Amino acid sequence: MNLQPKHTSVEDMIAILSGTFLVAQGVYFLQQAGLLTGGTTGLALLVTQFVDLSFGTLYFLFNIPFYIMGWHRFGTQFALRSVFAGGMVSLIVDHISHVFTIGWLSPLYCGLIGGLLMGVGMLMIFRHNASLGGFNVLALICQDKFGIRAGNVQMAIDICILLASFFFVSPWLLLCSVLGAFVLNLVLTMNHRPDRYVVCY
Repeated sequence: MNLQPKHTSVEDMIAILSGTFLVAQGVYFLQQAGLLTGGTTGLALLVTQFVDLSFGTLYFLFNIPFYIMGWHRFGTQFALRSVFAGGMVSLIVDHISHVFTIGWLSPLYCGLIGGLLMGVGMLMIFRHNASLGGFNVLALICQDKFGIRAGNVQMAIDICILLASFFFVSPWLLLCSVLGAFVLNLVLTMNHRPDRYVVCY
């Protein structure tokens, strides 16, 4: 018995591509406002301030251990889809400025829209048997193994990372970052509920 809706391979690919595009857009909004977030995304955004490597490069490198973790726990298909999704986010964020630039936006707005876009994008990816690597793999494992909602696990991790960023951003930017992370995880907590999916055989 499978609690997740069945999708064709084409539907899976379209959804994963759409999800990665939304996540990349969300990351770009955060990046342009100097905001941070949780997970490996937040770590990559933070570390770009200290090393001469792009966000996409750091993001993909940070996620490698979690791709391996996902492969061991969820299988080859999940791992390959996750590597593809994470790679696409890295690629899009690093090159999106060639087609899209922002003159000025309120950090508060960037936190809200960034968190919303990332949450919806991650939800789409989760629903099609993939992830972006990072701590959301750990969150999915906790949900799968212990019944703890992925959004709650992700939120706890994100709060820890954002608190550790206190010394690197202003209080206002940190507040906007926390708000964005809250919106992201609220979307996941409210919507990523496998127990509510239609049962398929």
